Amino acid sequence: MSTPPVLDGRLALDDGEIEYRWIEGDPARPTLVFLHEGLGSAALWRDFPDRAAAQTGAAALVYSRPGYGGSSLPAGGAFPLDYMHVEAERRLPAILAALDVERPLLVGHSDGGSIALIHAGAFPEAVSGLVLMAPHVFVEDCSICAIEEARRAFDGGGLDKRLARWHRDAAGTFDAWNLAWLDPRFRDWNIEGYLPKVTAPLLAFQGEADPYGTREQTDRIAAQVSGPAEIVLLPGCGHAPWREAVDAVMPAMTDFAARIAGGYRL
Repeated sequence: MSTPPVLDGRLALDDGEIEYRWIEGDPARPTLVFLHEGLGSAALWRDFPDRAAAQTGAAALVYSRPGYGGSSLPAGGAFPLDYMHVEAERRLPAILAALDVERPLLVGHSDGGSIALIHAGAFPEAVSGLVLMAPHVFVEDCSICAIEEARRAFDGGGLDKRLARWHRDAAGTFDAWNLAWLDPRFRDWNIEGYLPKVTAPLLAFQGEADPYGTREQTDRIAAQVSGPAEIVLLPGCGHAPWREAVDAVMPAMTDFAARIAGGYRL
């Protein structure tokens, strides 16, 4: 069985140890902090953070949450149903403080986008901006159908072998995420209460062929945040805009980061 790539550093936290990468950049620009998807990891971003850092001139932090990649494995079973809140309100602030990152530009994909929104709502002055890709703020029927399909793909469709390249314990990672989302109580999960407290500018991408969510997610975000919101709909794009539509995502993100560094302007 293959093992996940070894990253640059490790950081001990109260509840375990995370792996991370640090990409050097201009300290005068907000650091890009990459928050991965529900089955992602620092390494699974591949070279996108490096390219984004090079394009924007900013430093970048990429890390794997506990239970992902080569980070510590949590106790067995599903993640707690508030696992995104735990990450956004407790663990992310601890990581940023330990690595001396102030007012970052958060770049979140899927679960990572939701974590970014919760963090920005809980700590409005602590972020410079948000780049969100396929974020979710409530649970849709299509989300549950896609996650049920992911279970079938893991059990017999080869997803287990593909994930084993990127995670220390692919089965444990998959089960913790999948069981949380398929818990009947998770249907009530909703973070829209945080949106009015989000004052930082945001740029959100939503694939129009995303099996995990619809444009209703970004529509609700744009309608409820207190700061400026720019929404980009991507025809034919699925759940990973940073990979499937990079030619649209990278220039828009680079321009947005430059405006954030310059004080933001439409």
